[in-house]
Amino acid sequence: MTDILVLPHKIHGLSAAEYAETLRERFPEFDVAFAETPAEERRLIREARVVTGYEISADLLATADHLDLFVCTFAGTGHLPREALDDHGVAVENASGVHGPNIAEQVLGYVLTFVRRLDRGWRQERRNEWRHYQAGELKGSTATVVGQGPIGRTIVDRLRAFDVHTIGVRYTPSKGGPADEVIGFDDEDLQAAFAVTDHLILACPLTDLTERLVDERAFRTLPTDATLVNVARGEVVDTDALVEALQTNQIRGAALDVTAPEPLPADSPLWSLGNCHITPHNAGHTPEYWNRCADILEQAIGS
Repeated sequence: MTDILVLPHKIHGLSAAEYAETLRERFPEFDVAFAETPAEERRLIREARVVTGYEISADLLATADHLDLFVCTFAGTGHLPREALDDHGVAVENASGVHGPNIAEQVLGYVLTFVRRLDRGWRQERRNEWRHYQAGELKGSTATVVGQGPIGRTIVDRLRAFDVHTIGVRYTPSKGGPADEVIGFDDEDLQAAFAVTDHLILACPLTDLTERLVDERAFRTLPTDATLVNVARGEVVDTDALVEALQTNQIRGAALDVTAPEPLPADSPLWSLGNCHITPHNAGHTPEYWNRCADILEQAIGS
């Protein structure tokens, strides 16, 4: 009898078969099955009590006779058929927190690149140019981190080691958090924070409240030597306003792991701007992904 069924969904190019093997090693007392085909999905889910994967369709769910728990291997669950899951009495656990360390490390890489002007050094290297230039320090700067979920909190924790003053932005500031200051999305509070921000880091979900949160007015408010890092969603930033801000030196630079749209079109001016660095939405990749998903599944089973 199948205790845990792993669906064949790849995440960040990682094979779900490796996830199944990780779970077999973690839970030798359970029968862990990996469904390689849609036919196997339908056959194995009939007896499975726990299913894990990126998604589960309402049709597949209808064939499950004993399912109690679905563990999503993705932090967001908006793509899931929540009504059907509720109707079948299936609890849902997401992968919130699985990205914390790796995305925080990528954010630090972006920020340190700007502060120490490593990007200039790399450009000179490509030209075989030995020429000294001045660089800055991260110590003593102020970073505003929008979003205080597991990713945002981990970013704040990593910045603390560099003696950075942090301002955390969250929907319910009364809940506090690890940042030196915690504010909400009140417009006056946000603009006051932007005015003293050296590094604006976006790590929030995309909602009606956060869509185009960083717009023309925000770029006018940020100091001219400020940097923007976006590991949230591309739509949190007004792309046209960002292009203008970078072209006219309203801010020092931007590092984008997400863009609007994605993939970023080849003719986007962002590609050609020397003060804009772009990675293809891969901050979430980590070789520890399946191990962390297994941690989450273990906790969900034990709760």
